[in-house]
Amino acid sequence: MRILAIDTSTPVGSVAIVEGAVLRAQHILNISATHNQRLLPGIDRILTDADWTLEDLDAMAVSLGPGSFTGLRIGLSVAKGLAWATGKPLAGVPTLDALAANVPLAPYPIYPVLDARKGEIYTALYRMGNKQVPARLTPYMTIKPEKLANLISEETVLVGDALLRYGEYLTGKLGDRLHQVPPHLNVVYASSVAWLAWQKLRRGMHEDISSCTPLYVRPSEAELNRTLE
Repeated sequence: MRILAIDTSTPVGSVAIVEGAVLRAQHILNISATHNQRLLPGIDRILTDADWTLEDLDAMAVSLGPGSFTGLRIGLSVAKGLAWATGKPLAGVPTLDALAANVPLAPYPIYPVLDARKGEIYTALYRMGNKQVPARLTPYMTIKPEKLANLISEETVLVGDALLRYGEYLTGKLGDRLHQVPPHLNVVYASSVAWLAWQKLRRGMHEDISSCTPLYVRPSEAELNRTLE
């Protein structure tokens, strides 16, 4: 099964193509250009480099969120458009699931942590399940770093870009209970999105393209403003 996977949930955008469980190519950019400037050129480049066309693909995959509201809308719009145009199925993967999949052999509980801005973190609790697929144990949530520190009572792995902002604070609070991964693993990779999408698609699971929406976890600014009016 050939899958094109997209992640635009954070400023670090990536595109990957896999064939079954084999990663064929991955393109990652952590630059100031916006996703709507670099996503389609990135897809074209990676397919060209692999000598594939859209018709060669069997499915599309995309990270659903949480993450940047604008980034998620861009990634999902492109993935849905490609799925509609090619008649291929679309598999959505929650961003935190993909981030947890970056540490497949972790013997401890895993909290993937994404910077949600406003002094908050997107997270959920995972343990690594069968076939190295992370099993989520809590709802997706948006919490303060202080609350996250209070939730952790045993040795735990943290992975994600929120460590850039809150890593020093959490280390001071948790001490030896905190295990951080090497910094290069704190990125959401399209290849991890593809891995989880492949697991989903091979079980016959995919999204309804017309109704698939981003997983925001918390309301957008526009929704909050409407509530206050």
